Amino acid sequence: MRFRAVLNRDGGTLSTMDLDALSTQISDALTAAGHSVEVLVVDGSGIVAALRETCSHPEADVVLVGGGDGTVSLAAELLAGSSKVLAILPAGTMNLFARSLNIPLDPPAAVAALAVGRVRRVDMGCVNDKPFVHQFSIGMHPQLIRLRSRIPFHGRLGKLLASVRAAISTLRNPHNLKVAITIGEKELVTVTSGIGITNNLFGEGHLPYADRPDGGTLGVYITRAESRLDLLFFFLNMALGRWRRNEQVEIYQAKEVRLKIFSAERHFRSAMDGELYPLERDIHVRLWPKSLQVLVPAE
Repeated sequence: MRFRAVLNRDGGTLSTMDLDALSTQISDALTAAGHSVEVLVVDGSGIVAALRETCSHPEADVVLVGGGDGTVSLAAELLAGSSKVLAILPAGTMNLFARSLNIPLDPPAAVAALAVGRVRRVDMGCVNDKPFVHQFSIGMHPQLIRLRSRIPFHGRLGKLLASVRAAISTLRNPHNLKVAITIGEKELVTVTSGIGITNNLFGEGHLPYADRPDGGTLGVYITRAESRLDLLFFFLNMALGRWRRNEQVEIYQAKEVRLKIFSAERHFRSAMDGELYPLERDIHVRLWPKSLQVLVPAE
């Protein structure tokens, strides 16, 4: 296969690596496996243009993306529904979609595994027709992301510490939204501090990512925590991967979900795959089954 690799020089762990050496490792591993490859290293400011050009390149069968969840999500959006294949070189803080695909988190190990990997079709979600690979959320999660963006940090550890500080601030004053939720034929009207709609249900006992990225369903997680103590237990259970035993959250499954926001203020945001967007009042989330081709390690 013909690979074109795009590495985000400012993306997570790549910012601390020798990218010339990594580029050589990528070229050697893929060439030894019988593929052709071209590696492009770009700054974070140029990643969008580089991905757009690479994903539309007529001679690219596989687009190998090195970066965090935001970079991976953009590449997935550009490749969704096409005949091209997405390959992920994990280089972010959490690498949640890469974990869902069982890709090794060490970049050299990931390259070696993908060089002899196989193509798999997985699901995506769409929010008002904009695709996502991991999660769409309103309430506390975008609030946390927005607060974290105001805290200076450097590297993966710095981002984790900034996330903890932002989570503490969110616990002190969480955003509460009045929302009407339609799940199939069921409609709920609720006041909640957070709703997450995920591309397949999260697995149990680990970080929040799907064990089955082709499971054919959306997961709907509605936070029921009211007091700060409830919110603290919610965060702790979430960190431990305790979803089914988490009394502070209701879980549903659906093919599509509609949200009507009654209390959307101008400073409220939504989050999709870790990036912030304006919070629209009418939101339609649907599953896009097996719409993305990904390269995964051989079984």
